[in-house]
Amino acid sequence: MSAKLLMVFLPCFLAGCVSLDPHYDRPKGAVNITAPTGDAYRGLQGTPGNYRDISWQDYVLDTHLRQVVAMALDSSRDLREAVASVKSAHAQYGEQRADLFPTISAGVSGTRSRALTGEGNQTALSNTYSAEGSVSSFELDLFGKNQSLTRQQYETYLGTLEGARSTRLTVLYNTVDYWLQLAADRSNLAIAKETAESARQSLEVTRKRLQNGVDSMVDVASAETTYQSAQADVASYTTSVAQDKNALDLVVGKSVPDNLLPQSIESIGNALRTVPAGVSSDALNNRPDVLQAEHNLKAANANIGAARANFFPSVSLTASGGVGSSDLSSLFKNGAGIWSFAPSISLPIFKGGYNVSYLNYTKAQKEYYVAVYEKAVQTAFQEVADALARRGTINDQLTSQRNNVAASQTYYHLADLRYQNGVDTYLNALTAQRTLYTARTSLVSVEQAYYQNLNTFYKVMGGGTGLKESELKL
Repeated sequence: MSAKLLMVFLPCFLAGCVSLDPHYDRPKGAVNITAPTGDAYRGLQGTPGNYRDISWQDYVLDTHLRQVVAMALDSSRDLREAVASVKSAHAQYGEQRADLFPTISAGVSGTRSRALTGEGNQTALSNTYSAEGSVSSFELDLFGKNQSLTRQQYETYLGTLEGARSTRLTVLYNTVDYWLQLAADRSNLAIAKETAESARQSLEVTRKRLQNGVDSMVDVASAETTYQSAQADVASYTTSVAQDKNALDLVVGKSVPDNLLPQSIESIGNALRTVPAGVSSDALNNRPDVLQAEHNLKAANANIGAARANFFPSVSLTASGGVGSSDLSSLFKNGAGIWSFAPSISLPIFKGGYNVSYLNYTKAQKEYYVAVYEKAVQTAFQEVADALARRGTINDQLTSQRNNVAASQTYYHLADLRYQNGVDTYLNALTAQRTLYTARTSLVSVEQAYYQNLNTFYKVMGGGTGLKESELKL
């Protein structure tokens, strides 16, 4: 019986003897990862924070925004698509890996027949029963073709997993970005309404002064243009606020309750955690998009091994072993041993140049994925450098813009007083009002840019992607 079992399971011990995959080395020199220098990066020296180990719950500090992000990670259709792709890739890997093992089947069969005995018309009944275990056409992986294809599919699965991590990070980034955009546009809408109301009051005063012969029609027309311009901005920002809400609902995957929406950019305070900024090779090489590119490169490398194996003979085995008996009751007790062993070998001789062309194709694909990987690293470096440049200057710009608003407020207050007291023309008061309006909306833009820079840094540094797969809930 041991000989019979050996006949059935022998292929299991003969698989995967050789690997023809090229030796893999991670491409180097795609970019010189050193800290950028210049006026935009002053004050950023120091050890950068390890964003990869900072979960989004620790990074998003605003309680309302944290609930919105949680909704997005639970309901985003983009993330659901990515997760489904990961599951599909894992299943395909399992399918390919199955080729490394023989297909073993077991069966019991019986035959009952009546035949002539050769003496007159006499007949006799005969019974035949058998129980067999068999391996059907199992290809011995002597040159590692199936091993290479399995590695290729496994790397593809890992690349899809990193793609899902990248999608998750993008969903988080977009959720925060749209939430901030809504906060900024609500601030701009409030400023436009305040300016429109102030312009309306100024228009009424100017009309009365015209009636009293103090002001001219030019002053009234100027006041009218300021009022109508502010009213147009109110309509524009009202539209923007509605569209921002729609965009936020889309990225979240459901309607966000009003109580979780920001009232203004000024009201959100420290919505995001500030982490020391910097650039490091570890952070760039372990970004999910860079890792995805590297896994795709490894898959292409394994595919070359499979293409090389096509030039070598393939050996297939069909084997079976079991017992047979004419009596079913004694089949497993006193049955006679039966077996069969049918090896076959196939040697490629002529395929019209297919194997050579396919090998050249796989080599070209590897060159392609090397370029894709190097471009991913370069893109990562450029994104981090851009975020660093913004980080190095945003605080100075924010301080200057706040001072500008304060100065514009004083300028408008004094110009309006001079106009009300007849010391100065309405043109100066109008100019001061427009200057204040521009300064306030510019401050909103800079405050939004400050928060967006924090959000961008978390994304470009691969924030939260150092967590385990189970923690990521992919």
